[in-house]
Amino acid sequence: MSDKDSSGTLPVNEVASDSLVARFDGEVHSDTREGYEGYIVAANMLPEVANVLRDELGYDYLSSVTGVDYIDENHIEVVYHADQTAGGKGINIKVQLDRENPVVPTLVPIYPGADFQEREVFDMYGVQFDGHPNLRRILMWDGFHGYPLRKDWKEAYYEEDVKPFDSRWPGGGVKRSEADNPYGKNVSYPPGFDINNWTPETDDSLYESLQKTTSNGKSLHTDSIVVNIGPQHPSTHGVFRMVVALDGETITDLQPVMGYLHRNHEKIGERNTFLQNMPYTDRLDYLCSMSNNFGYALAVEQLMGADVPERAEYIRILMAELTRISNHMWAIGFLLNDLGAFQTPALYAIRARELILDVFEATAGSRMMCNYMRFGGLARDFPDTLRGEDTVQFITDLVENTLPKAIDELDQFLTANEIVRSRCIGVGVLPPDKAIAYSAAGPLLRASGVPYDLRTADSYSIYDRFDFDICTRPNGDVYDRYLVRVDEMRESTRICQQVMRDIPAEGEIFSGKPQYNVRVPAGESYGRVENPKGELGYYVVSTGKANPYRYHVRAPSFVNLTVLGELCKGHKVADAVVILGSIDIVLGEVDR
Repeated sequence: MSDKDSSGTLPVNEVASDSLVARFDGEVHSDTREGYEGYIVAANMLPEVANVLRDELGYDYLSSVTGVDYIDENHIEVVYHADQTAGGKGINIKVQLDRENPVVPTLVPIYPGADFQEREVFDMYGVQFDGHPNLRRILMWDGFHGYPLRKDWKEAYYEEDVKPFDSRWPGGGVKRSEADNPYGKNVSYPPGFDINNWTPETDDSLYESLQKTTSNGKSLHTDSIVVNIGPQHPSTHGVFRMVVALDGETITDLQPVMGYLHRNHEKIGERNTFLQNMPYTDRLDYLCSMSNNFGYALAVEQLMGADVPERAEYIRILMAELTRISNHMWAIGFLLNDLGAFQTPALYAIRARELILDVFEATAGSRMMCNYMRFGGLARDFPDTLRGEDTVQFITDLVENTLPKAIDELDQFLTANEIVRSRCIGVGVLPPDKAIAYSAAGPLLRASGVPYDLRTADSYSIYDRFDFDICTRPNGDVYDRYLVRVDEMRESTRICQQVMRDIPAEGEIFSGKPQYNVRVPAGESYGRVENPKGELGYYVVSTGKANPYRYHVRAPSFVNLTVLGELCKGHKVADAVVILGSIDIVLGEVDR
């Protein structure tokens, strides 16, 4: 709970929360566990509480839904984080369910953005969301046995619950776990499994759920067919599949299918030590590893109460904003690929992006998998020189001259292009109320005219020291998403210029003594950043040991796909490819 502000009044979210407790006396109570915050709600009251949160208290945006298996207490906890798009701190509510029969009402009718996230909790924990319109697995395949994020679920090559494994440290007797598997492979079968009597699961239920039309009343007869686009398709931006129902050439329904790249990132994260997870965050949205590091560092620093040195804060902001420019350059280049302008615009964008990667490589040692942030600071400071030039001068020239010119060049070549305009204007329109309802984030949300950006709405690090604008556009179509990214690159250069002007010339970049095995105080935290694709959040639960008890990633690429089907209805297949490109996803983050 927050303290009173300087006027002696409670913050808005605390007033709202206290009124919630009073209104639902006995059904809603404060979470009094040490290190925890928020409110515990009776399962049967969840929809009513959610309606009050949204309609009366202004929490119109559901940012995160996840689960935690408290096996020793014999319950599974479903955790919801809701926010106000007007800004301010969010609210955290939880429902505790019996592990043997975890059932809770769905929130999809109230917050449609809960759709994919509830399916993930069902997939990973077996929680039944009563009334969900399409409750089926989303990352694992239909027919998969078990719920992988439950604490008693063991993978085929399970060795120990947490790292470092005894076979690695201190003995060093490393072996391949697969060698202990009787099949010699990373597979296991459920009890009583018989290959001779096994019937594979099919996609029949998926196909049957699609909305199809008939040609009744139309002057031209058209066939209703189902087409699979992907998962092996260059325009799906990775191993991603769109199941499309067509009436002639017009899309009547579209269902995203994902999970082909799933590797149970969160289970690995709960095996790892806190620090071991940092390089794993690089592999989420692998175009934005600096920002991925940033969000995870903030989540753990909240639990630790760690201070970050001044110089390190400035460098973090610089790296995050260079990442935003790098990401948007890539997104715009490949959106043009989706439009049919193969490679030439992309290469112009990549040329500028390479200079940013030079900074990452010189500073962190890697161009993409940077592993640069640490709890309490950074791994290292700037090198003295970069490409034979003073590093500070190189970066200053980059953000003052080179990048602004590259952004202007893209703008000049693309914005008024008649093909870009004709293919993008009016395509994939997302109204502002629907954008909020579906938990859209980043440029996808702001291109619908919603000025919600965590850098100002719930400011973190030292963003409050910088002068920059939140970029919005009014129409919510593919063209406006492109324009928002161009606008945001310009604002990011403004921030970077201020960083280079104000950064302390000297100073520490890490507080405390570096440790390879950090013990984090018990409790929960939700650390989040405004990543280039939207809100990237990390929900972390610690028991006071060296490994996180719960480690969840609220991935913007995953949540933003919730609205894809709605955006594509009524358009053609070629438009669906462009709409997907305008959302800007990376499958490492979608599938985790």
